[in-house]
Amino acid sequence: MPDHLQQQKTIITGISGQLGSALLIAFGKNNCTGLDRNQLNLDEPDHIESVLNTFKPTLVINPAAYTAVDKAESEPERAFRVNAESVGLMARWCARNDAQFVHYSTDYVFDGTKSAPYVETDEPCPLSVYGKSKFAGEQAIFKSSCRHVIFRTSWVAGMQGNNFIRTILRLSQNRSDLRVIDDQMGAPTAAELIARTTVQFLEQPDSMYTSGIFHLTASGSTTWFDYAQYIVRRARQLGLVTQLNPEDIEPIPSSEYPVPAPRPLNSRLDTSQLCTLLGVPAMPNWQQDINPIIDHLTFMLMQGTPS
Repeated sequence: MPDHLQQQKTIITGISGQLGSALLIAFGKNNCTGLDRNQLNLDEPDHIESVLNTFKPTLVINPAAYTAVDKAESEPERAFRVNAESVGLMARWCARNDAQFVHYSTDYVFDGTKSAPYVETDEPCPLSVYGKSKFAGEQAIFKSSCRHVIFRTSWVAGMQGNNFIRTILRLSQNRSDLRVIDDQMGAPTAAELIARTTVQFLEQPDSMYTSGIFHLTASGSTTWFDYAQYIVRRARQLGLVTQLNPEDIEPIPSSEYPVPAPRPLNSRLDTSQLCTLLGVPAMPNWQQDINPIIDHLTFMLMQGTPS
């Protein structure tokens, strides 16, 4: 890592989650401290300032969030406490202490009615409590005037934690049919890609003085239905015995799978601004990006090892 990044005193929140654990691996031991919920709980905002004062970081990386999208509809106070109030507290601490704040947001800040991929300057219009709480977190960061980088991402999956890949692999073991939504578009994105790109961004010489919002996803797009078929097909190619065949997965519209929280039909995010800054032609395509996760979780299942 460049000297300027190694000299930062970094904390990463939420290291028990998909993204937090990937970030901790990506940063290694470069003067970096990982904090789990027992050490920094965003559901307890009164304790945040004292924790930050104890560690005195110069770089705060915050993947921790309330991510139970449907549950948030019945727990709006908690969702806003974690995703907005606590985020604002961290951002204001960073502003007072001249620390940089890196935060992660979501495609759910948009309503999904646009026909093209969303760019950073498109006006957010969240549909769900979760989306509204994440957008409120973005606004709190802007208002704090701290040096900040916000990465919006989508359809995240990682080696750890619950995600769509793990769910489909589990269902493929004991289901011979499955109905999956086919009218929501997005880019499955590995937590490991987000973590690597975060490091790559912060390695840029002027990153310490950059403030802004960037879209960070894998390239290409798919539907949940096609994604599910792809997972099962690849797992079977690797040798996993499944009751579920890819052809037995039935595509259905969102209207036939009612859930408490509405989802955007278009979750595609344009990453060209970030690619230009990093000097890369494009982000990896989503299949290339999530294959290692499918492979890892498949082999764990084949070995009978809890994943």
